[in-house]
Amino acid sequence: MYFSARKKAALIERIILERYDQYYRMAYSYVHNEADAADIVQNGAYKALRSAHTLQKPEYAGTWVYRIMLNECFQLLKRPQTLSYEEMREESGREAGFEEDQYADIDLQRALDALPDRDKLVVILKYFEDKKLEEIADILEENVNTVKSRLYRSIRKLRSILSDAPGQEEIHLCEKGR
Repeated sequence: MYFSARKKAALIERIILERYDQYYRMAYSYVHNEADAADIVQNGAYKALRSAHTLQKPEYAGTWVYRIMLNECFQLLKRPQTLSYEEMREESGREAGFEEDQYADIDLQRALDALPDRDKLVVILKYFEDKKLEEIADILEENVNTVKSRLYRSIRKLRSILSDAPGQEEIHLCEKGR
């Protein structure tokens, strides 16, 4: 089936509008900043629409856009970060609990941040975005078995990190006393 450049752009636009919140959540999980997450999605949408004519297989348009958004996340993370005094105060206020975090468990967030980016991405896509392993493999352009092994390895790392988290000693002590 042939898709004209105009039809491809309309398809990309529809996908971006339908999945905007999903892209935003994914970006926020990487950058932990609302403005940066919004910038990532906006820049990714612009790039996807600008290059819609290059989309080879329209049936993979959703995966194609997701990949663009991921690349935007990785680009932002590679840039050196500088903060003004006001931004530093705002950031420290967030950590002190003045703004509700996206994840209910701050230990889980810190454990996720300790994972390498590609491993973290697999966990986020699987458990926070409810993607199937096949979809994750398409997004990452990897074999399904590679994604599975990365996911299981990441889960083991998360368990290890979380079992070493402060406050976990009390749980282990209580369990031993029973």
